[in-house]
Amino acid sequence: MYVPTTLNQPAGALAPVGIVSTAETSSLARTAINVSSTRLNVLAGHSATVTGTLRPEQSGRVIMLQALGSRGWSTVSRARTRAKGRFELHFLTRRTGSERVRVRFAGDASELGSHRRLGWLNTFRLAGASWYGGGGSMACGGSLTSATLGVANKTLPCGTLVTLRYGGRSVRVPVVDRGPYVAGREFDLTEATKQALGFGDTGDVWSTR
Repeated sequence: MYVPTTLNQPAGALAPVGIVSTAETSSLARTAINVSSTRLNVLAGHSATVTGTLRPEQSGRVIMLQALGSRGWSTVSRARTRAKGRFELHFLTRRTGSERVRVRFAGDASELGSHRRLGWLNTFRLAGASWYGGGGSMACGGSLTSATLGVANKTLPCGTLVTLRYGGRSVRVPVVDRGPYVAGREFDLTEATKQALGFGDTGDVWSTR
């Protein structure tokens, strides 16, 4: 009687098309991304930078800086590793806003991919600001207290999150009120926001909106 037999084949040959077998994956070397410095708070028109090392230390491998958008992660900058796996990524920012970013190595025929999340990339513009305190109700609802974190703005929708930076400090706060009604000023900081930033009475802050 004839009995069908299966020829002995390597595990990789039996894996379905498009799927990497466990045997193949286990033979690939692991990689790790070490980030040594970042510049992720910048004015529009200036470059954000990320430097670090990809291990194992080799040159010529492609490293990507990626931003998270509504359709997932997209690559905004790429560079090749140099001697000892060192890399330096540059991204020229053009519009204000905040977005989550990461560094990624996609992997290759001999090494597994890896990534490292960096947090927020904040692109700012200069905006005139002042501050206000006291009590009373706010235009966006609720009552103003000395602990209220937020800003007043004439046009941004209530609840809009704004990242502000001043003197090396940053806060991410919502629009909670309307104002200021003084020429040349775009934001009124609540007392708690002023203190968190170390802001004075009037001046320019960096704003992502």
